[in-house]
Amino acid sequence: MAIQSLNPATGEVLASFDAYTPEHTQEILNATAAAWEKWRLLSYAKRAEYLKKAAEELRRQAPWLAEIMAREMGKPVRQGEGEALKCATVCDFYAAEGERMLAPEPVKGAGRKAFITYEPLGTVLTVMPWNFPFWQVFRIAAPSLMAGNAVVLKHASNVPQCALAIEQIFKEAGFPEDIFRTLLIGARQVEAVLDHPSVFAVSLTGSEPAGRKVASAAGARLKKSVMELGGSDPFIVLPDADLDEAVKVATMSRCGNTGQTCIAAKRFIVLDDVYDAFVARLTESFARLVIGNPLDKTTDMGPMSSLPLRQELQDQVDRCVQAGGVIRLGGSIPDGPGAYYPATIITDLPVDAGVCQEELFGPVALVFRVDSVDKAVALANDTPFGLGGSIWSADEDGAVGIAARIRTGCVFINSLVRSDVHLPFGGVGTSGYGRELGTYGIREFVNVKPICIG
Repeated sequence: MAIQSLNPATGEVLASFDAYTPEHTQEILNATAAAWEKWRLLSYAKRAEYLKKAAEELRRQAPWLAEIMAREMGKPVRQGEGEALKCATVCDFYAAEGERMLAPEPVKGAGRKAFITYEPLGTVLTVMPWNFPFWQVFRIAAPSLMAGNAVVLKHASNVPQCALAIEQIFKEAGFPEDIFRTLLIGARQVEAVLDHPSVFAVSLTGSEPAGRKVASAAGARLKKSVMELGGSDPFIVLPDADLDEAVKVATMSRCGNTGQTCIAAKRFIVLDDVYDAFVARLTESFARLVIGNPLDKTTDMGPMSSLPLRQELQDQVDRCVQAGGVIRLGGSIPDGPGAYYPATIITDLPVDAGVCQEELFGPVALVFRVDSVDKAVALANDTPFGLGGSIWSADEDGAVGIAARIRTGCVFINSLVRSDVHLPFGGVGTSGYGRELGTYGIREFVNVKPICIG
């Protein structure tokens, strides 16, 4: 089987790679298991040195890595450089904080003396998506490696050059051979990887169907899993919101990465008092976005990652219109080569339309009018997803109270919903389970072991 790297802006085949055979994959897993036996015995200080070197490589190579992302999945180079630098940040963060996060913790009341330890367990399988091809990997790899585990990566099939570049970064940072490896394999080989005795857990970021399959496979093998799946994040705008700032962030959230972001604002729920003004300003803001070559630093939106995904999005837009939605901007596939799609705004969509229960993975904003906070909260929660959400209001205390009523993994007030190295990140409902980042993230893939004396 060949794994192709295809430029979504031009349709050009950039490179083709032979998928690893099952035998070669098992050889890599055996080598990783052997490397782990030494890695697990290294001090935190030594592991931190390696992570710091990886951060240095990421910063040094950021322009080149951004170009790989632009060519392989269409991310504008300005956004790609930011992604590479964010990966450096997570490496530095766990290098600085990992030992403290995993230090033995004394426990009172359990025997004469008791404490909790956090021990590495083996190899973590990471099954990662194409939309943030570096960040998604490093936010799992950095804490897992710092904790003393090994990591193998099964990346999305359309970003093989990104996958190999990540492996190369760890090599150039001086990491011991085989402690991080990329597996150029298809989805059908994931279960065979989970069968390997050294692989004790899997972390997947991706679609709900992919999550269900991998979580089921892990569960059947009694191996831990963390799932970060889709989202349909609400963006609630109250009458006292700063509309200029709200529109600025709304545009960034919905159209950054060409809208292909799990934690992007997707459903804009606006109180009646400011609805017309918000829609008018959002339309103006979307219309100003520069759509074009992702290698051009002036580009705001590149192409979507593939023609099939663009067609899937167009089908959803068409169903929005069929259900009664009104297109205010965009809404149709442009002429010309590449998987480009315009920034799109749809209003007046009935909340009971079936498409409202889906994730629109592209630059399409659904805007809803409500006449009360209670209705805003009800609509925000009227989805099987529960990843993130934001609330826009001058009354921060009141917004905190509303946030407590929103069924999501996180809520940001007057701010862009994002993954932050300091904060646990993950969802509820069909957005998945488990947490990444922060202290909670590094403790997901360790043996939490109490030791009790007397």
